[in-house]
Amino acid sequence: MLTAQRESVVEGALLERVSDARRRSDALFGIVQSDAIYDRPIPERHRIIFYIGHLEAFDWNLLHENVFGLRSFHPEFDRLFAFGIDPVGGGLPSDQPSDWPSLDRVREYVRNIRNSLDEKLMGNAGGQRDGFALDTLLNVAIEHRLMHVETLAYMLHQLPLERKVPQAPSSSLLASPITHSMIKIPGGAARLGLKRGSGFGWDNEFEAHTADIPAFDIDRYMVTNGQFIEFMEAGGYDNRELWGDADWQWKSASKISRPVFWHKRDGAWLYRAMFDEVPLPLDWPVYVSHAEASAFARWVGKALPTEEQWQRAAYGSRDGARRFYPWGDETPDSDHGNFDFTNWDPVPVNAHPRGQSAFGVEGMLGNGWEWTSSAFGRFPGFEPFPFYRGYSADFFDGRHFVMKGGSARTAACMLRPAFRNWFQPHYQFVYAGFRCVNV
Repeated sequence: MLTAQRESVVEGALLERVSDARRRSDALFGIVQSDAIYDRPIPERHRIIFYIGHLEAFDWNLLHENVFGLRSFHPEFDRLFAFGIDPVGGGLPSDQPSDWPSLDRVREYVRNIRNSLDEKLMGNAGGQRDGFALDTLLNVAIEHRLMHVETLAYMLHQLPLERKVPQAPSSSLLASPITHSMIKIPGGAARLGLKRGSGFGWDNEFEAHTADIPAFDIDRYMVTNGQFIEFMEAGGYDNRELWGDADWQWKSASKISRPVFWHKRDGAWLYRAMFDEVPLPLDWPVYVSHAEASAFARWVGKALPTEEQWQRAAYGSRDGARRFYPWGDETPDSDHGNFDFTNWDPVPVNAHPRGQSAFGVEGMLGNGWEWTSSAFGRFPGFEPFPFYRGYSADFFDGRHFVMKGGSARTAACMLRPAFRNWFQPHYQFVYAGFRCVNV
């Protein structure tokens, strides 16, 4: 009886999280003007209409047949909305708005899926798929949707301002002047990954292991817009010695000469926030591609941290105690960092001193993902999810790099130490910055 009660509580909490994630995705699509639903704000990605169908199609394809024994009512849409695009070497999509179904048809598809799945979920219909229990599958569905709530924000950020429905502005945080410095991280163990059976994680988070890391120095704060201007004014984008061969070829062919969030007007730099253009905030973290971050690091004679170095700086401690967050085990809130949808845009890099790590490194969760120098790869003991075999394994190709930390639009549930994000090195649109280590 106690076991049944516990399962009911767990399932009830998960169902509320499903509902909350849906509310967040619905609200995000609500900022798009009706005549912009078929726009493609980022050339390498699908049109917005795809994602309205994709979030539900993912849940449906995960659960409907193998878990609940439900028959598909629209197999064509199940396939059409199944997969997004990873823009590495495949060219740009060429579809036209007329190639996509009407918004009314897509919304009907969404309603039918939600009604069908909710009837089963509310009836406490248990089930498994490939040996994975329903709670694991629901966590997959929840976090998949929340990831898209973030990555869709990248896309909608590039949508022209007049194509969006204005929202309440982000809170304006003031911070003291920044004194940039480096923090000495003593040598010791970096704990990575999750132990199987210890809680939900994506396949690339397993298995738990440690790595011995020699002492190193790391930036106390993320690199700011103000610091990056110095790189630009020194000719950093034109200095061939600062760029790897592939990065230089990409930069030259694409005529990259500035961070994608920056624009210049009448000789002054402006920052393209989600719902406005503002004078460039010099104390905000700079958002750039991995290639740009690497060039800056070479310019200052430093390097991007490895995944292991970043992990030790964020979660390590001098006494070897394990921390679930950089600041300890206290539940994350807005005093600890800029995350969990509190803001649309960044804040000053020194705005959250309560979030510093045991070593005094600040802002390691939220306010922008942080590039590492580590190619995304498998941990020892990696096993792909049998119901989603390509989620991680398709990107173990040496052409994607690990990001850690989180942005203002990262859900709190993905702030766990083991969570890993990754992107290709020439993608400028992600909310990602960096900090450097000494070489």
